[in-house]
Amino acid sequence: MRFSPIQFLAATLTFETAALAQRTMGFIGCSMAENVAQGYVAIGGQKMWGPYGTGGAVVQSWTNTNSASWQAFDRQAQQNGKPTEVWVQICIFAQNGVNYNEVKQLIANARQHAAPDAKIYITGQPLYDPGQSCFLAGANGPELTESMAQQAAADATQNVTYPGPFRLRNGEVQDGCHANSAGQQSLGRQAQGYFG
Repeated sequence: MRFSPIQFLAATLTFETAALAQRTMGFIGCSMAENVAQGYVAIGGQKMWGPYGTGGAVVQSWTNTNSASWQAFDRQAQQNGKPTEVWVQICIFAQNGVNYNEVKQLIANARQHAAPDAKIYITGQPLYDPGQSCFLAGANGPELTESMAQQAAADATQNVTYPGPFRLRNGEVQDGCHANSAGQQSLGRQAQGYFG
C-alpha cells in the first residue's frame, strides 16, 4: 500500500502527537535533574519530559512563580500538555543553600504550573558513594537536599511523595558532581523505577 505525501504527513503527525502525549510528567531542578532526564530518555523512558535546559536552576530559580525557569517549564507544558505528575528536585549551590520555606514554595509553584490534581514527587540531588560529593552543592549539600525532601514528604500539609534517593556510584561521575554517560543511564533507570 502506498501513501500519498499528505497521508504520510498525517500519519507522521499522528505518531509524533501520540509520542508527545505520553510525556505526562514534568520536572524541575538543575543540571542534576537534566542528567536524570537525559538518562531516562536514553534508556527509552516515555513518561517524563526530556531535558529542557534547566542547568544552573537551583532552588532560588524556582521560588518566583514567574521566573525564567518557570517560563521554560510552561513552554514544555504547552508542547506536552499540562503535566499530571511533577518531579521536584531540590538542587542547591553551596553559597545559597536551601530552607524549608523555599521547599514549600517550590511545591506550591509546581501545583500552580501543573494540572490541578497533579501528583508531586520530591527528591534531593543525587547522593554519592563515600568519599565523593558535589562540590557545587558544598560539603553535605546533597544530604541536606535529601533531608529537605524527606521533611516535605513527612509534612501532611504538602501532600508530596518521596520515592527514594537518587545515587551516583564511583565511576558514574565526570566532574566531581555531574553524571557521565554511564551515570546518566544509571539515574535514568532509577527514575524509571520510581516513576515508571
